[in-house]
Amino acid sequence: MKPIVVLGCLLTWVMSGVLAAPVDANNATQADLEQIPGVGPSIAQRILDERGRAPFKDWRDLIGRVKGIGSGSAAKFSDAGLTVNGATFDRAAAVPAK
Repeated sequence: MKPIVVLGCLLTWVMSGVLAAPVDANNATQADLEQIPGVGPSIAQRILDERGRAPFKDWRDLIGRVKGIGSGSAAKFSDAGLTVNGATFDRAAAVPAK
């Protein structure tokens, strides 16, 4: 009985994206980006457009260049598997000092 419960939990995690492979903003396709919960076609296209001008250096760069992505949405996207140069979002490092 226990293996069935464990398998059910594992499948639930996989389907919810918890165990999904990271998607990097600097080399993801439109479809890859749209797999991230909250990233729809318009945000995905804005990411691709900005990346076409120059690769993103870090999360701070992405937030500064992509309209509609702030610290809150960056944290959610990162939690769902989006990375920038392999890095997850760090609110302290991404927000400019005042």
